[in-house]
Amino acid sequence: MTRMDRELWDAQEVAGDLVAAGSVFAFLAEHRRELFDDSFTADLFGSATGRPSLPADLVGSVLVLKELYDLSDGQTADALRFDIRWKVACGRSLTAMSFHPSTLVYWRRRIAASAWPDRVFDKVAEVIAETGLLRGRRKRCVDSTVFDDAVATQDTVTQLVAAIRKVARTVPGAARVVAAVCALDYSRAGKPDIDWDDPAAKQALVSALVNDAVAVLGELCRPGAPDRDAAAADALGLLALVAGQDVEPAEDSDGTDGRWVIARRVAPDRVISTVDRQTRHTRKSRSQRRDGYRAHMAAEPDTGLITDCEMTMATGEDNTDAAMGVTMANRDRFHPTPTASTDAETAETAETAETAETAETADDGIAAATTDVTDSPDVTDVTDVTESTESTESTESTEDDTAAAAAGSDETTDAEGEDDPASGLEIYGDSAYGSGQARAAYRQAGHDTVIKPKPLCPAVPGGFTLDDFIINDDSVTCPAGNTRPISPARTVTFGRLCQSCPLRAQCTTAKTGRSMSIHEHQDLLRAARAQATTPQFTRDYPTRSNIERTIAHTATQNGRRVTLRYLGTTKNNAWLHTRSAALNLRTLLTLGLTRTNGAWTLA
Repeated sequence: MTRMDRELWDAQEVAGDLVAAGSVFAFLAEHRRELFDDSFTADLFGSATGRPSLPADLVGSVLVLKELYDLSDGQTADALRFDIRWKVACGRSLTAMSFHPSTLVYWRRRIAASAWPDRVFDKVAEVIAETGLLRGRRKRCVDSTVFDDAVATQDTVTQLVAAIRKVARTVPGAARVVAAVCALDYSRAGKPDIDWDDPAAKQALVSALVNDAVAVLGELCRPGAPDRDAAAADALGLLALVAGQDVEPAEDSDGTDGRWVIARRVAPDRVISTVDRQTRHTRKSRSQRRDGYRAHMAAEPDTGLITDCEMTMATGEDNTDAAMGVTMANRDRFHPTPTASTDAETAETAETAETAETAETADDGIAAATTDVTDSPDVTDVTDVTESTESTESTESTEDDTAAAAAGSDETTDAEGEDDPASGLEIYGDSAYGSGQARAAYRQAGHDTVIKPKPLCPAVPGGFTLDDFIINDDSVTCPAGNTRPISPARTVTFGRLCQSCPLRAQCTTAKTGRSMSIHEHQDLLRAARAQATTPQFTRDYPTRSNIERTIAHTATQNGRRVTLRYLGTTKNNAWLHTRSAALNLRTLLTLGLTRTNGAWTLA
């Protein structure tokens, strides 16, 4: 901890009055030692003798201010040296020098490698819990946003050249192999020198690069090759991946004659950079494509406090809005639900038991929260297939008592259940969070949902939708009264029954008659659509818009969009937690955070 005795030119003593009261700077100047006491960094140093290079309160204060103002390491070091506000907040002398920017790298690495990687977020969360500000507040708004990554998106040629060069650098003996078996010279910097306006030259280059990659892999990964360390195996795996993800055999080629072309498609989960292999192509809407990571956030709408956050890859079933919404609800630290806790403990215990499949049903449902009904060649009415999780941003709902019970969403008011610790959360989200699997997981965990359902599109404009059919466990009855069984693949085909049906013009234009797929959670989806038509939903749903403000505060700084500075999900997730902690601290100060008789309170 910073020494209590002050120097002659102590910044707070000399210029403390210049710092605005109620600001984060003024708060840290007065309370940084209580917020970031010695326990904040004690676990990072095994020896009880000596002390770390920087005291705990200085480290915590610098990390908060750095992310609050979205500064680089160099800018942070300069601010601590020249900015009076920083000197006051961190307890520095006006004449004190700063540390080297690499010091911040050192501290981030030590914290990331520890058992407590989100310690700044957790410390501020402890303050929130001690004030009791979120006690009894069940509402949580969830949303996500895409952050641009810190690397350039690479084309196929750049990735292949970079991957081969990495193998030559990393794998023992690979440089000799590359020089011997490759047709191109990879010792020269930059891309190969060709006429880039000549399509034939570009195709020949792609073929040469792929053939070189195959030759290198064939030599280094042949039977009897020595075992590789993690770095070498990783480099070889990357080369194999980029050699195959973007290319296909040339026209009239069977793939054995060495002629390759860049495929006219984008590979699922495509690696877009050999520098950061976890960044991905993604879309926030149909027209807006981005490259980067997806930040998922949950916030309490009345206070604006961020209750949970997670930075994930932008693709993958476990990283969708629906899956992460369930994950954040079930691990909420400020309003844990007995049902969620019991399910988690049961699943953990059952990992090694013979009945694990039954115990882990809830977790499997969460992981599959984005899985949609599989397209079938029998299905002609794709508009009635149940809801997809990869949608553009929408909104959600709450409903009358009967439909709400079926959907797992109670028509809850502020007076009912708000202070009941045994009740779950009330989740507000757009339609991306309302897949059938997600709704089932929310209901199983005891949460209520105010999530906008996706609208149904009739096969014929103004005609019948799925909600006009009577769906039972094993059969479906159409508006004309015809009943057909549900197949094991959960598809229904009315076929010849539609040929003479008087309602055909309102139902389908397919020659083979009406066909549809029935979602396994069709009852929940139908109940949610019924909820969305109620006055209660109309009143409750606008609460979701509060998360938009929280997202904007997190993703922008001084009117510009924040760009990530780090590589990989782990480092960027640590950044998101620290920034969220800094924003929460600022929010708490606007709500009157102070310390009274050794406890955190709100004035």
